[in-house]
Amino acid sequence: MGEWWNANVIEIEEQALADGHGPNISDAFTINGWPGDLYNCSSTGTYKLKVVRGETYLLRIINVALNNELFFKIANHTMTVVAVDACYTNPMVADIIVMGPGQTIVVLFTADQPVASYYMAAHSYDSLGMEYDKTTTRSIITYENASSSTPPMPALPAFNDTPMAFEFFSSLTSHVNGPHWAPVPLKVDEHMFVTEGLGMVPCGANNTCGAFLGLQFAASMNNESFELPTELSMLEAFYYNLTAGIYTADFPKYPSVVFDYTNTSNALNTALIMTPRSSKVTKLKYNSTVQIVFQNTALVGQQSHPIHLHGFNFFVLAQRFGNYDPVTGPKMFNFVNPQIRNTVGVPVGGWTVIRFTANNPGMFSLLYLLSS
Repeated sequence: MGEWWNANVIEIEEQALADGHGPNISDAFTINGWPGDLYNCSSTGTYKLKVVRGETYLLRIINVALNNELFFKIANHTMTVVAVDACYTNPMVADIIVMGPGQTIVVLFTADQPVASYYMAAHSYDSLGMEYDKTTTRSIITYENASSSTPPMPALPAFNDTPMAFEFFSSLTSHVNGPHWAPVPLKVDEHMFVTEGLGMVPCGANNTCGAFLGLQFAASMNNESFELPTELSMLEAFYYNLTAGIYTADFPKYPSVVFDYTNTSNALNTALIMTPRSSKVTKLKYNSTVQIVFQNTALVGQQSHPIHLHGFNFFVLAQRFGNYDPVTGPKMFNFVNPQIRNTVGVPVGGWTVIRFTANNPGMFSLLYLLSS
């Protein structure tokens, strides 16, 4: 599932980076590259899947949308989730799935309904309430020997159905003793607490980004807004020991200011939302066990943020709404069969705790996306 623009996508990305907003709203969502028959531009551009009644099918579903979380449903059919991000899960029956950008889900569904055609459909899950693509993409499942008829449309959730999204994300568990499964490491060597959300940065000389009052939105983690070096890549700088002027190894493991992170009265507190641009990293010892608490903030606006860690899978120990409590939070940790992922959505105004082993040497990014 992806997005489509009637424009040059490179220019769209450059404009988004220049003003700090998200990219322009897409013209359509797609399934296997086809927008579907709800769009005027694609009356014949609908992906179709032929099935045989009684057979079970495996669907590998990937959200390749730029910055949209998506609900997906098949009319009159249920799906059984068996893997997420290429890691096996305990089978979980669902009639709706939700995916953040970059997430993958493997589901099984059985063609067990009357011989006919049925729509598969997807639309946005929006947690912020700003402008977003409100269109719906759909494709068609057609049973063998089905007569021509109008397929039924699945009833998708409301765009802002956060309870349903959270229920899906938090109900997944890993398949213990399945292929490539490993137990959760219990001894933690490195603890981090990372706030994530939106901040504001100066545009620079002559208000080059054209933003209001010379400020622009910026993604922020522990009140640092990452700026990609331009003279040399960070990995090259590390390899050749030329880090001076490229990056520093002092990314804070804890926020510089402790405050009521999810209190919306802080949303426009200028003492909190201003964030410097920086190129900072955290160094980890090889084979160390790292635990990170991701805390969403209400600064500028609360939003579900997918977090992606390059180079590693991680255990999702717990996720809830509100501020993380270091006393009660650990009591919620699942050490038995937590889901294993490489991308996880931090709940709106909430927190997520992950744990992983730093056993893949290199320079890796910890990314979070400003999803719609």
